[in-house]
Amino acid sequence: MRKKKNLFEKFADWATLATGSSTAFIIAMSVIIIWGVTGPIFNYSDTWQLVINTGTTIVTFLMVFLIQKSQNKDSKAVHMKLNELIASHQGTSNRMVNIESLGEEDLDRLHQFYTELAQLAEKEGDITRTHSIDAAEENHLVKQTGFKTRKSYTPAKKKQS
Repeated sequence: MRKKKNLFEKFADWATLATGSSTAFIIAMSVIIIWGVTGPIFNYSDTWQLVINTGTTIVTFLMVFLIQKSQNKDSKAVHMKLNELIASHQGTSNRMVNIESLGEEDLDRLHQFYTELAQLAEKEGDITRTHSIDAAEENHLVKQTGFKTRKSYTPAKKKQS
């Protein structure tokens, strides 16, 4: 099941481990100290300043891509683990699997929905009660069926016409 990593992936994994180490920090700090100490030797010239500015800019530019690659990989792994938990647990809604592909507006609506569910759960005082989307839809259907039997119930479609 394991696929071979391409050259960039191997390099990115190695670079992420290497640059996140204590040794890398000590090397970076040493470079800065050496640069600072050499200031008087070079009379704090423009070239002396250009060396550190150019070096840090290049390193920062390249690190942005390595960090993003690492973040993307970690994020994907976390999503897969969460999807596995959702899919394997009877009390969860499978509709939540892969919701990261939804648009911002849909995610905001879901967030609002769960905020309201959290408020309801807090009022109930029973932390073991399920409040999944499916359970909420089932509750909605029960409520809707009950409302339809009332004399005051008017379908929304009739109101629109």
